[in-house]
Amino acid sequence: MKYILVTGGVISGIGKGIIASSVGTILKSCGLHVTAIKIDPYINIDAGTFSPYEHGEVFVLDDGGEVDLDLGNYERFLDIRLTRDNNLTTGKIYQSVINKERRGDYLGKTVQVVPHITDAIQEWVVKQARVPVEDDDVEPQVCVIELGGTVGDIESMPFIEAFRQFQFKVKRENFCNIHVSLIPQPSATGEQKTKPTQSSVRELRGLGLSPDLIMCRCSTVLENSVKEKISMFCHVEPEQVICVHDVSSIYKVPLLLEKQGVVSYLSRRLNMPIETRPRKMLTKWKEMSDRSDRLLEQCSIALVGKYTKFSDSYASVIKALEHSALAISHKLEVKYVDSAHLEPSTLQEEPVKYHEAWQKLCSADGVLVPGGFGVRGTEGKIHAISWARNQKKPFLGVCLGMQLAVCEFARNTLGWTELDKSIHALLISVRVVTLSDAPTASLA
Repeated sequence: MKYILVTGGVISGIGKGIIASSVGTILKSCGLHVTAIKIDPYINIDAGTFSPYEHGEVFVLDDGGEVDLDLGNYERFLDIRLTRDNNLTTGKIYQSVINKERRGDYLGKTVQVVPHITDAIQEWVVKQARVPVEDDDVEPQVCVIELGGTVGDIESMPFIEAFRQFQFKVKRENFCNIHVSLIPQPSATGEQKTKPTQSSVRELRGLGLSPDLIMCRCSTVLENSVKEKISMFCHVEPEQVICVHDVSSIYKVPLLLEKQGVVSYLSRRLNMPIETRPRKMLTKWKEMSDRSDRLLEQCSIALVGKYTKFSDSYASVIKALEHSALAISHKLEVKYVDSAHLEPSTLQEEPVKYHEAWQKLCSADGVLVPGGFGVRGTEGKIHAISWARNQKKPFLGVCLGMQLAVCEFARNTLGWTELDKSIHALLISVRVVTLSDAPTASLA
């Protein structure tokens, strides 16, 4: 088994999930069986109880596990099926260790972070890395492990220490560290700055891990002088400094990494049995990404919800819209409309927001009302649904959005209210159909 650990520096949310998925994709295109593990340092057992504003939408796996959104990227990029144990949290580790201590498994020893917590992390990774994730039921050959958060965070320390030990247990030829760091480019000077990356790598080395590849996230293509500077100060060869600049689509990232020789480096570094056959998978990726850049016709969809300040709150819906638009060769524009701003009360308090929200809604080609919780914003959603029905605009209601469509029709067409028994029975039947007929658990 080959283990590839992806760590992040400088800031969180730098794109480790996309890079981990992309590395797995280009390795899978070479004929390898790849699995993935996401480590989240928070104490929560899983992502099921998070507010949508905390980490975005929960991604629901086939086994019902409520996990981080990055596991959705792994499944989409690698075409695999993961389980709840592929998402490891501090809460899960401490819970398993405490349960063992209560059962007396440690035979009265003092239970400590080192070695008990760090050993538990390593055992979990080794066990889960060997679980088949493809239909052919073959044991994976490569495990890509993404460590969430930023190097230097207090909550990440047990995991860093665990992998410091782990690299010696599995031997150097079976363990590789990819460090993702930010290269800021201040608008005042336009110069790419390497100091944050230098500091991040120095901190990582101080904790016992040495990066094999430094992936530099930047807004523009990394200059050769900057690459050489990072190489010199971070103790790596220039070929080990990879530029991951902003691109038009996340699906271009695997091609970007492959073009810079990441596969050839990993095959040498980890001595992997990579096939020399043509990479049909990457050819399809290139065709798809090129087609997305050539789209001329545009389709705008108004997404009317409560959590529109953070697009990841509706990640599954947005991904479904993006894939659908690409399938029919249209460029997608999502217009985020805060449902509360469509309500008459907003007209009295904040008329500008009210008119802007209605302008977005009225200029869209279609309306989508996703799921949600609580009373806030539901009247605005009903107003949007009523407008779509009367204007004969294409409409899709997901979960609560479908239930509110029933409420709107009952109110404005049948003359029923939410207190009528008939609408109660109708809403129950709609909920059953929505949950049973949804294409994926995450949409349900």
